[in-house]
Amino acid sequence: MDPDRWQRLSPLLDALLELDADARAERLQRLRAEDADLAGELQRLIALEEAHADFLAEPLVGPPAGLRPGGEVGPYRLERLLGEGGMGQVWLAARADGLYQRRVALKLLRPGLADHNLRLRFSREREILARLAHPHIARLLDAGVSAEGVPYLALEYVEGEPISDYCRNRQVPLEARLRMFQQICDAVSHAHANLIVHRDLKPSNILVTPGGDVRLLDFGIAKLLDSDAPMIERTRTGMRAFTLHYAAPEQVRGEPVTTMTDVYSLGVVLYELLTDTKPYRLKRQTDAEWEEAILAADPTRPSLTVLRRGEEEGEADAATLRRLARALSGDLDNIVLKTLSKRPEQRYPSVEALALDLQRYQAGRPVLARPQSWSYRLGKYLRRHRWALATGTLVATVLAVSLATVAWQARQAVQEAGRAQAMQDFMVGVFESARGTPEGQALDLRGLLDASLARGDRELARQPRARAELLGVIARLRIGLGDYREALTLLERQAAILRGLDDAPVSLQLESLTQRGQALRLLGEPRRCIELMQPALATARREQAQLPPQASEFYSQLGRCRREDGELQGARQLFERALAVRREDRDAVGAVENLMDLAQLQADAGQTAAALQGFEQARAQLTQTVGERHALQVEIGRQIADLRRELDQVDAAEREAADSYALALEVYGAQHPSTLALRRQLAQLHIAQGRFADAQNELREVLGQLLQRRDRQRGNPELEEVYRQLGLLAWERGDAPRALTLLQRALAIARENGDGARVADSLYAYARVLHGSGRQRSALAALNEAGKLREARFGAGHPLLGDVARLRGQVEVALGRHDQGLALLQRAVALTRAGYGAAHPRTRLAELALARQLARDGETDDAVARLRLLAGLPTQDPELRRTAWRAQAYLAQLRCAAPEEPPDARTEAQTELDALLETLREQQPDGGLVTREVEAIRRGCG
Repeated sequence: MDPDRWQRLSPLLDALLELDADARAERLQRLRAEDADLAGELQRLIALEEAHADFLAEPLVGPPAGLRPGGEVGPYRLERLLGEGGMGQVWLAARADGLYQRRVALKLLRPGLADHNLRLRFSREREILARLAHPHIARLLDAGVSAEGVPYLALEYVEGEPISDYCRNRQVPLEARLRMFQQICDAVSHAHANLIVHRDLKPSNILVTPGGDVRLLDFGIAKLLDSDAPMIERTRTGMRAFTLHYAAPEQVRGEPVTTMTDVYSLGVVLYELLTDTKPYRLKRQTDAEWEEAILAADPTRPSLTVLRRGEEEGEADAATLRRLARALSGDLDNIVLKTLSKRPEQRYPSVEALALDLQRYQAGRPVLARPQSWSYRLGKYLRRHRWALATGTLVATVLAVSLATVAWQARQAVQEAGRAQAMQDFMVGVFESARGTPEGQALDLRGLLDASLARGDRELARQPRARAELLGVIARLRIGLGDYREALTLLERQAAILRGLDDAPVSLQLESLTQRGQALRLLGEPRRCIELMQPALATARREQAQLPPQASEFYSQLGRCRREDGELQGARQLFERALAVRREDRDAVGAVENLMDLAQLQADAGQTAAALQGFEQARAQLTQTVGERHALQVEIGRQIADLRRELDQVDAAEREAADSYALALEVYGAQHPSTLALRRQLAQLHIAQGRFADAQNELREVLGQLLQRRDRQRGNPELEEVYRQLGLLAWERGDAPRALTLLQRALAIARENGDGARVADSLYAYARVLHGSGRQRSALAALNEAGKLREARFGAGHPLLGDVARLRGQVEVALGRHDQGLALLQRAVALTRAGYGAAHPRTRLAELALARQLARDGETDDAVARLRLLAGLPTQDPELRRTAWRAQAYLAQLRCAAPEEPPDARTEAQTELDALLETLREQQPDGGLVTREVEAIRRGCG
């Protein structure tokens, strides 16, 4: 029998062997009407099985040679078979080449059974898994084809059991089951966000680890929504690409699948988690009856299914099952049945919507799966506030309870209004006390805030909650002014007061944590921000339904700290959660902030064009909702300018930054960090345009503003960076003494700050100027210290050490230690190439230094080959452009100096250098290091 024929027979034979005699005969009769030859062959195989006990004990198509314990597939050694499916086998395996120690689940496509569609499906699974990075999805670790031609996927090995078995065997309570189901929804939502539909969600593809965490497996038949590749769905006598018991009606009918298909399958899984049974009660477990039930039958309500189980089982479990039925009755029944609607448009519109409805149920709020009648909403409200109402009366009618609730809420509203009025009167009094300012003199807002703080300490000494609220208000204003360290001090005082309160509201606690995290992030300490906020994440999730503004802002700030700490995937999940809450709460400005956050993640991942589109979308939405003069427009403009510069649209970037700077002056004032950041951005754009004088003027203005601020003393990182940039600009313009003076100031501030990374950066810049000024020994001492600091901070193999090695190599050569210098230049190329990639500007700069040295050593052929490659670099990046110019100049210099070149070679080199200088004067009107170096080479060329 050929493999294709056996592939068609095998699943049908398995299904028939599991049926009783009558059901098997009926099924064969239906098959005979569709395909008489197929039915006859199946009947002969069944007869052989009944006549010989060992028939079909071994597979007709054996596994390929080598697929046995101890065998090797690619770099992996097989340990034991974990399972088999339509696409092949899954083995537990370990790395055989000793590269690293890790056990993996190795998925193999059996060549003997691999038709074209299975190979396409296997390749698509690899592409899909490569897109996904989520804590609840098993990760793709490796992929390839073995020497024997066996395609394989190496997946994260998940040690666990199917979620239905895990819950049933351990008698997991309802709340824990719903919590695990939320993890499933998070994973499926992540897949949908990446345009992937799983199409085969079932308990055996959802494992639970011993620690109680969920892992989603097997994207073998997943569908890429952005793919044009055909997808064949077979039913009836063909081989199905999905599991029938968990399939949606549209899958059974062979219609196109969408994300709604996964919503239905999740509904079946949720039904099984809640009831330990499947949604349909069938007389005969045949495929035909399952298909008919999925297409036409209404599933039994979960609560009724559990109640019937209680009636059928013994007295020992009956009481427990009745309690479970009461818990499922109502909201959970409706949520499950909505997911199992036959028509996709009647289900939840997304997995996120399903998860949010379950969160509403857990928070005691009305769910969207039920009609929103006043009685239902009132009942939910009464249950949420039952403890507060119980203190008023225990014996009352529903009307009396409702009236008591309204009265209680009114009293709470009066108290809140009184507290808000008291805070308003206090702040008005503070501003009224400032009427003594001389006419024409600007109001000192910071002094006013200090005065309000002192007054609050006096007048609110016996009202700790009001004082805590006042500290939060002043801290928020301080953050708006850019006084981040002062704001953090106030917020730490507020946190100490809240810890001493027994009745501190959750909303105030979340706001305090969020503002402290924001201040830490703005001070450049994202790791401390995460350590502070992460323990309260569970509280934010629990209160999300009741406090959507506070919860969404908490998610956003924690996500920004995670992004700045390099945890991009965790940041994305938090931003998406915050965006969903804000859209539901109709917070238009907050939604724009999260769109900006998601666009920034795309920029961090190198997706510049997509990030630019994301920021443009955020700008359009902000303009439509609140107008063009909102403060968020400043940050959007700054980010768009950065992205346009990366796309080599420098002039457009400059216009964008200039417009944002004008708006920042209007919104924030001249001394605000956002305004100063835009001036520094303009300076960088001027440098990219070769306008060094304009850049120097911008930075001097920034320096003046920083020196006027009260936080200029001791280790201000902004001040250190501006001094360093000014020093490098002075060196670019040929003023070495001025450059060294400015860089010494930057270094002194960095040392005061105590940040080793900043000290290393200033030392490296200082060494560049020392080397260019001929002070090689001083440069070497600075480079040695910078290298030690970077190695201690980042490790010995970090690519930043490649920059140090390159400059040290040039210094060593200048000191006459040729071999040591050449070895350092070679190490610089290796470190930058390994860390940044071959096309990175720093890698190209290291290659240029090595090629120049090879040329000086007489290895002309090698040097020329390297220089020609560098001379042809793309010119979109300013650093690559400078490297290409210098490579062109060095090539011309070699032709000028080579005696074996023909007489006209010198003339050609002179012409090329003249053309290059013309280009430099056009693109760098203020001259610069490269221009001066090329001019020196031209003079040497005669």
